[in-house]
Amino acid sequence: MEKEEKKVGLLGLIALTVTSVVGGGVFNLMSDMAKNASVGPIIIALLISGLGMGMFVMCLNQLTTRFPELNAGIYSFAQKGFGNFVGFVSALGYWASIFIGNVAFGCLVFSALGYFFPIFGDGQNVYGVIGATVVLWLMHFLILRGSDFASKINGFITVAKMVPLGIFVLTMIIAFKYNMFTADFWGTVSGNFEWGQVLPQIRKAMVSVVWVFVGVEGAVVYSARAKSKKIVAKATVLAFAIITSIYLLCTVLSFAVMSRSNIAKLDKPAMAGVMESVVGPWGAILINIGVVISVLGAWFACTMFSGEILFQAAEGQIFPKIFTHTNKHGAPSYALLLSDGLVQFFLLSLLFSKSAYNLMALLASSTMLVPYFFVSLSFFKLSVQEKTKNVGHIIMGALTTIYMGLVLYLSGFNYLFVTTLLFTPGILVYIWARKENKLKVFNKPEAVGAILLAICGILCVVFMATGTIDITQM
Repeated sequence: MEKEEKKVGLLGLIALTVTSVVGGGVFNLMSDMAKNASVGPIIIALLISGLGMGMFVMCLNQLTTRFPELNAGIYSFAQKGFGNFVGFVSALGYWASIFIGNVAFGCLVFSALGYFFPIFGDGQNVYGVIGATVVLWLMHFLILRGSDFASKINGFITVAKMVPLGIFVLTMIIAFKYNMFTADFWGTVSGNFEWGQVLPQIRKAMVSVVWVFVGVEGAVVYSARAKSKKIVAKATVLAFAIITSIYLLCTVLSFAVMSRSNIAKLDKPAMAGVMESVVGPWGAILINIGVVISVLGAWFACTMFSGEILFQAAEGQIFPKIFTHTNKHGAPSYALLLSDGLVQFFLLSLLFSKSAYNLMALLASSTMLVPYFFVSLSFFKLSVQEKTKNVGHIIMGALTTIYMGLVLYLSGFNYLFVTTLLFTPGILVYIWARKENKLKVFNKPEAVGAILLAICGILCVVFMATGTIDITQM
């Protein structure tokens, strides 16, 4: 007899979301942003991004409440608003972004361990790849034990990663230097707020910020395995509040103990350098331990997501049926096997050539924004179509869509154009899934969209072959 799957509770969903979002990025965010902006523009960029992603979270919550029958919302909400093909594109983009990100997590873990054990180097040598392989399949078999078991492990990791971050924030508050914090606050020639000089800094800082919020929808992705839809909404809001507070405090407070120029020059992870400047070498050791735990946690959570999104998409009949298979614990075994198998492939490819991984990483970096945009636009469309129109929801949907469109624009046209290399062959997978389920493949608008997507993919190959687009310079 198969065992009944245990559902994930509120704390488990919060831990899953926080752990998947707060990975390695927070440990170097202050340096990445210091290269392009001073602390004043950084604060504005964080607030704008926090507001934009906050509205996105509220849209997700409203959609979760309004359509409780929909699971893995990041694609199913896009599907609800714009049909099966848009749902497929959103699911494919989301899934690809996650599993490619897992390759980066594997490298990051052993790069951080290289601080203590030089044999691992930058995490991309033989020893680093062997270590990442062992950890990958250990995670794989732990997740196969079921979502409740995996979420409990993830909860312990979340608590463990919060300890060094909490110590860092407390240390920064105690060591806070007002004169250091206010020096060159706006990064302008005159030292005063000048819109012409502040705006470019905000724009550049926003590009750095958007990526570190990726994953805020984690609780929604796992909604099918949650104890109830109500706790999914609560978990999403609470996790977002925790994540935003962590980013704001860790980034902004760093400028109160070190100058912008010195922060910009720090080696990765920059947080270790900031901490060491205040308390000495033990601070760097603590933060590097925190990096290892944090990235491991993000890797574990995102490995759970990678199997779940593929499973839910197959359940929705836009991916092949084979990925609906579950084991006796209710874990999506075949979907997880494909996702982790691809991670393994790219890990091994790093030993021979980084070009394949670099290309996929380039594609994945922008594909996550595609489902975010479609979900936002879907919420706006569905709010407009409601019989009893809620003006607040319509305005929120419009503003969120504008924000996501702005972020797509800021990421650069070439990035978006190159992503068609991923979506174009995916059309064949979609056709396979629809025919397998004896369903109509395309309606007229979807057929036009698929043709245009294929043309863009072909043109992209031509432009890359002729040098018009150089991915090495992107």
